[in-house]
Amino acid sequence: MDIETVQQQQQDQLMRLPNVVGVGIGEKGGKKVIKVLVTHKVPVSSLKSEDVIPKRIGGYETDVEEVGSVTAQTP
Repeated sequence: MDIETVQQQQQDQLMRLPNVVGVGIGEKGGKKVIKVLVTHKVPVSSLKSEDVIPKRIGGYETDVEEVGSVTAQTP
């Protein structure tokens, strides 16, 4: 399965996790990854096991990036 399909299939589930504000496709170390954008990173030990972003999804690595709060801007 290609990364675009995996990202689309998993996006809704990932967006339900605490602090997640976006999901997309990025690059890390020359490889495509599932990019998960969060308001802030927290230690895995402070999360419930079901709230931890997996290191791999559908055979692709994930990359968690802290971006702060995301708000829509009016033109």
